[in-house]
Amino acid sequence: MGGRDGRSKVLRAAGLALAGALLLGAAAAGWAYWHLNGNIRSVDIDGALGDDRPAEPVTAPVPSPSASASELPAGALNILVLGSDSRSGEENRELGGGDSEGARSDTAMVVHLDPGRAHATVVSIPRDTLVTRPSCPLPDGGSTREATGAMFNTAYALGGPVCAVKTAESLTGVRMDHYIEIDFSGFAELVDALGGVTVTTDVDIDDDKSHLHLPAGTHHLDGTQALGLARTRYGLAGGSDLERIELQQKLVKALLERISDAGLLTDPAQLYRVADAVTGSLTTDTGLDSLAELTGLGRSLAGLAADDVTTVTMPVVPAPWDANRVVAREPEARELWESLR
Repeated sequence: MGGRDGRSKVLRAAGLALAGALLLGAAAAGWAYWHLNGNIRSVDIDGALGDDRPAEPVTAPVPSPSASASELPAGALNILVLGSDSRSGEENRELGGGDSEGARSDTAMVVHLDPGRAHATVVSIPRDTLVTRPSCPLPDGGSTREATGAMFNTAYALGGPVCAVKTAESLTGVRMDHYIEIDFSGFAELVDALGGVTVTTDVDIDDDKSHLHLPAGTHHLDGTQALGLARTRYGLAGGSDLERIELQQKLVKALLERISDAGLLTDPAQLYRVADAVTGSLTTDTGLDSLAELTGLGRSLAGLAADDVTTVTMPVVPAPWDANRVVAREPEARELWESLR
């Protein structure tokens, strides 16, 4: 009897310990989800712009690339992705320097996902592109004035994400299905959470403004260095925005390769660090403002490798009236945007 009673007590204790561990695990998972979900900031772009934008394309249903992903979205998608050069907050000021007032879209890319989500095209828009900036609604009920010959990145500085989307749609004729913005410090934290990225540069970089000094060659960069690479301009021979875009496109490919190789699904701790870095630095439209929606988008791209991503720059030429600015080169720019509709 004593032996059976002893074994019963041990089993009960083990059962209670297991139950306690499961409860703690569930509580931790619930807290993590709540924390990550609460990190995300959003802007109601659809509500602000209403019907004053390009029509949504009508496309036939597309089968998912795998049976296990049959319930995931697989249609074509266009996403405006901005890198914000905000100097607000101590971390951003340390990384970016400069004035703490205001922000501009330092990097602008239109990410086009083909039907089936097995291939993507990333189109960089030079921030120095001169455009007709449309009138944009403001949160206080007013609106900005239309302006001709305005730099593309002033749309964000003047009217925030809503004006950035409206200006991008006006320039491209392409409806932006979603909007994603990541800030300076968040980008650096993401790279650090991934353990850094490996990038090969063809030229020496010596740029005090972006705090980056690298000889030509292959380098494994931490978050601060990767951010410097994304921002560097004056340390390049030509000092142009187009040269910087080439580096940014290399960095995009390197990030995709690192994410693919990081084994996040087998390392919950690293997965959480990456998710915390990403969500903590994001501003999205309301269609992507929850962890479930972002996770669904990510899962729909599970079969997309770095080699499946094409990076291009919107065709431009120097502006006839300002050699330091560019304008869209036609008809090449129009043909590019038409291919993404």
